[in-house]
Amino acid sequence: MSDSPEIANTLDLGDMQVNYHDQGEGRPVILLHGSGAGVTAWANWRNAIPMLSEFRRVLAPDLVGFGYTECADDYEYEHMESWISQIIRFMDALDIEQADFIGNSFGGSLSLALAVKYPERVGRMVLMGSGGQPFTVSENLMKLWGYKPSMAAMKEILGIMAFDQSIATDELAELRYNATMRPGFQERFERVFPQPYQRWADKQVVSDADLAGIEQQVLIVHGRDDRVVPVSVSESLFKKIPNAQMHLFGNCGHWTQIEQGPRFNHLVLQFLQEEA
Repeated sequence: MSDSPEIANTLDLGDMQVNYHDQGEGRPVILLHGSGAGVTAWANWRNAIPMLSEFRRVLAPDLVGFGYTECADDYEYEHMESWISQIIRFMDALDIEQADFIGNSFGGSLSLALAVKYPERVGRMVLMGSGGQPFTVSENLMKLWGYKPSMAAMKEILGIMAFDQSIATDELAELRYNATMRPGFQERFERVFPQPYQRWADKQVVSDADLAGIEQQVLIVHGRDDRVVPVSVSESLFKKIPNAQMHLFGNCGHWTQIEQGPRFNHLVLQFLQEEA
């Protein structure tokens, strides 16, 4: 067993070995992380898992291409099909018929894609700083997807993600930087979102017709000061998803679950526990 809190359980799906966290009991909720350099499920959700697991069964997998989920060097990433397939097979292997979903950034786009393709497998959804609507990939997002390992580059990325710059500490930068220095990490990371970057944001767009057909209850959360995904994306999703509600946090960037942790957890738990 590893000493790293980022490494938990392993599930063999044949073409990948999924690293995932599994805590608590009750109706399952699956937490899907974003696409930044050095990201893991634990890094994204470490402040939410303990609280949510008091009330629900919380599962947080590392998506293929990220974290400690392992796959062959020549694994072919098919946007968004690779990750849709991973999550459905992950649920099947654990005998989970349906789950609620909380998706951060790219994980929000993936939650929407799952709801469109497999609506019977998806319950309530929380979309946080999500993609899913057209937007121009900014210089900041290019820096996230175009990361080259260095402490300076990691510190810059942390500064982009957070509104509160005190969060972007040297200690956190070193932790995330060390994660990107694992053998094979950079080669794999560059294969997930190769240039040109705009096409990968476009791949995440959900059509108006598909959004109108989403019947699930959806909570949309965004930081007003997000410099990675513009607030206009969430505003557009809110207008087009029938059963949507939206919450904006001021003085908050792309890390809502970290910068507004207690408020975010309270809001999400209240939403998940609402009666249908």
